[in-house]
Amino acid sequence: MMDADSLPADLPLTERIVRAMPDLTPAQQRMAAFVLDNTFRAATMRIDEFADAVGVSLATVNRFARALGFDGYPQCRAAMVRGFEATLAPIESLRTSKAQASASADVMAASLAQTTENLEWTRRALDASTCERAVDAILQARRIYVLGLGASGYLAGLLHHGLDPYCENVQAVVGAGGSTHAARQLFKLREGDLVIALAFPRYVTDTITLCQRLRGRGVPVMVLTDSPTSPLAPLGDIVIFVRSKPRLSSNSEASVLAMIDALCDAVAQRAKHAVDRATELTDFLLPWLDSASLAQATAASRLANAPAGPAVGRVITPQRSAAVSATAKVLTSAVVAASVTPQSPPNPVPAVTPGLAPGPQDRKDNAS
Repeated sequence: MMDADSLPADLPLTERIVRAMPDLTPAQQRMAAFVLDNTFRAATMRIDEFADAVGVSLATVNRFARALGFDGYPQCRAAMVRGFEATLAPIESLRTSKAQASASADVMAASLAQTTENLEWTRRALDASTCERAVDAILQARRIYVLGLGASGYLAGLLHHGLDPYCENVQAVVGAGGSTHAARQLFKLREGDLVIALAFPRYVTDTITLCQRLRGRGVPVMVLTDSPTSPLAPLGDIVIFVRSKPRLSSNSEASVLAMIDALCDAVAQRAKHAVDRATELTDFLLPWLDSASLAQATAASRLANAPAGPAVGRVITPQRSAAVSATAKVLTSAVVAASVTPQSPPNPVPAVTPGLAPGPQDRKDNAS
């Protein structure tokens, strides 16, 4: 019979269960099998939840923990959690938050405060040289593929949308077909092309695998990720860090969206013929832009050119008039000119090396 007290303190939980299994009671063996088959799920459970899931009493759960060499269930659960700390952090935060009575406005305000903190950390961590290299790489690339899987797929789509007006050939590798389809698309890339990969906690392993393969083929990779401890960080030729610390979810996308906007703004500022492209694009999209000003301009133009007869209804039609096009060009040129007009710079913020940026650097595990 195994002596549970003689087991090494650092012995992995699975090994403890395997050694103890022959001496466990039938109920304890059911619990052991549940833990082996559902280690992550079991690690998230309180003692009453675990007992209900297996169909045993609280006392039986504690006896099971002691049979494995622990003082009780809290120590046993701590062993289950080991290795899942970063993955379980948002679940524990949500559990703690739900245990406290809070008004919705307070929860929303706290979330916005966390986003503000993330944005300030990210702003201070910006490195001027890295920013210039990132914009240069985008503008000089023959083809750009934006890679994002899982939740980062939505972010990749927005980055593709923002870069598209200023880059001749930019595509998002986020569509149907999964990772193997993404691999087939990325296989075409060569030197002179660029991949922009996004990955944030909890990291999708396929993104990391694809970037490893691309590095092996000599394809330049630009990375947007959360910290130097990210598994994607070592794979980037250019790495931009965006703090995405959440309150209750696994990741906060707000600061990432802000960085995507900032990167696209920097590309627009440097891109040749950006004003002409913005004007032409707006002119081309006029039939699909439903706004009060465009409706009024369209109606006024139609009334001015309509023959005598019944009044013409104020309906937006796909036909573009010269008057509307001219108005759009003037408005777009004014907006773009205003956006690029030099202004007094804000108080300078000293550049901070990303790896030494302020704020805690939580360890992130590579979890799919």
